[in-house]
Amino acid sequence: MRTEVFEDEILTERSRRNLAILEAIRRSGPISKTDISKIVGLNVATVSNYIEEFLEKSIVMEKALDVSGGGRRPLLLDLNSTRGVALGVGINLLNMVGVMTDLNGKLLYCVKEDKPELNIKDIVQAIVKITTRLVTEAKKQNRNIEGVGVGIAGIVDKLGETVLWPQKISENKTDYASVYLPLKDIIEREFGLNAFIDNDATLACFGEQWLTLNPEIKHLLYFFSGVGCGIMIDGQIYRGASGAAGELSISSPKDEELFNCEFGAPCLLKRIEADLGLREAARNRFLNSPELKDSSLIFKLASADISKINLNIIFNAAKQRDSLALELIAAVSRRLALKIAFLVNVFNPQLVIIGGGLEEAGNVLLDIVRQSVNDWCFKEMAQAVKIMPSRLGENAVALGAASLVVRNMFIKA
Repeated sequence: MRTEVFEDEILTERSRRNLAILEAIRRSGPISKTDISKIVGLNVATVSNYIEEFLEKSIVMEKALDVSGGGRRPLLLDLNSTRGVALGVGINLLNMVGVMTDLNGKLLYCVKEDKPELNIKDIVQAIVKITTRLVTEAKKQNRNIEGVGVGIAGIVDKLGETVLWPQKISENKTDYASVYLPLKDIIEREFGLNAFIDNDATLACFGEQWLTLNPEIKHLLYFFSGVGCGIMIDGQIYRGASGAAGELSISSPKDEELFNCEFGAPCLLKRIEADLGLREAARNRFLNSPELKDSSLIFKLASADISKINLNIIFNAAKQRDSLALELIAAVSRRLALKIAFLVNVFNPQLVIIGGGLEEAGNVLLDIVRQSVNDWCFKEMAQAVKIMPSRLGENAVALGAASLVVRNMFIKA
């Protein structure tokens, strides 16, 4: 019975059993006590004791009778989807998403906002704004709110108390200052709700595993952007010793010359922007080759203003087979593919998911990644891994954040 999911978490035996039983019901309900017993590895009497408490707390409910194989027909159990809702906020590469779900993870309400530039004050204000909309809708529907989860970039400490946010302080790509953000306290003071904060890539990875994947998938990499990924090892989310695992690059302004490698210039280990440098690459092409303005759909979609070029515009142009857009995506995809192939060799995962908005690049990116893994990975690793786009898409972080609320409710049931 293995249900911790987050490797740095210490759960009591009671909490582990709560999580295992409720997770079995969530994934397989309506389900009998006998079948729950088989899934979680506890005897039926023990399962029954836990179920009685869950029934008293209205977390689970009895449903229609199963078809009997003889004798009394067993009652089926399912989660009580009206017990409460979970709120989740995700900060994506392209936008911000807020969701309200029931305990099964069913999406009940969704809102989307433009993402501010990387200014921490604006980010916090946007999180509060989108959470306010979610809380208002939950109250309008007379829903009991179990809590709010937030997925955000940066390093989140193990207790979720603060976020180490990389605040850009100049146009120089390497000039960042670290800002300690007490996001959990801010949300709890503002709304009077339990708040759960975690890294965006970690929650996207967790959301996919919790909501879409077969539980047999225990080794997983979720590439959220050009700078971060979520890691699952042996069925558990891996954060590392200080909660910072998943950074895809190394960066030091002191030793830039070390990155001047010929192949993969800049070097595959060097930091790249979250959008893989696509926006900058597109703008530079128009500056260096002005004649492209007459032929590329990118320039038209940007209203003939280079400064307005963004990831959405490039992806939309690519979907319409614009040659420059396809060329740019192919070039940056090879850089990402190098990182992915390297980590496939390191971790030997069953699955690699491309998400965070990057999946919107479509088959151009996915085909290059798949080919690169076949070309550059050991045969055993390449044959074991499947590479696919995120099933949850731009909702992955927000749904992972809401699922974290539900998971915590299960633990404390």
